[in-house]
Amino acid sequence: MMRQLGIQGRIKRRYTVTTKSRHSHCIYSNFIKEKTVTGINQVWCSDITYIRILTGFVYLAVIIDIYSRRIVGYAPGRTLSPELTLAVLKMALATRKIDHLIHHSDQGVQYASTDYTNLLKEYGIRISMFAKGNPYDNAFAESLIKTLKQEEVYLWQYETFSDVAERIPYFILDVYDRKRLYTALGYRPPEEFESLLTENASTVDEEAKALFV
Repeated sequence: MMRQLGIQGRIKRRYTVTTKSRHSHCIYSNFIKEKTVTGINQVWCSDITYIRILTGFVYLAVIIDIYSRRIVGYAPGRTLSPELTLAVLKMALATRKIDHLIHHSDQGVQYASTDYTNLLKEYGIRISMFAKGNPYDNAFAESLIKTLKQEEVYLWQYETFSDVAERIPYFILDVYDRKRLYTALGYRPPEEFESLLTENASTVDEEAKALFV
């Protein structure tokens, strides 16, 4: 029937491994399993995925704030080198005010490398990693990757690295952060949700000051 109607099913692509956990770097415990998150910049989750192009793959590293679902750092790369994730971390640190933050990731060498963990420690960030073979411990980042693939990547025919470098920032900044609605955020996009948090915090501060006038 599909042949008669000219319908072709989506071909399942071969899975590409992005986590290289065989290394000599330190592995950290999972500190977010029982944690209750009550605000932004308390837990960031990181992950890496791949995007197929004509000549191979482009790798995309992201960091998401799990309270607001906002993507706070991202970068495409031609390889899975630790420099890719380090660039994403530096982007997030440059754009967010942090205090008592936990950084959660897999045990891959990109996140366990000396340069990466030293930068986290320099900012007083607690390092958390989930066990091998259990992606559910990083469900927020996994959900982000799934959304990115279904709502952007699978709808476009990327041919070059430049195609990815042009489209992905548009999707993240203009679609995902500013327009995509989340039930958990009161049917608001991440950027609007964070703005409301800031406005509410300012109102509380003003009310508190008024008590002492």
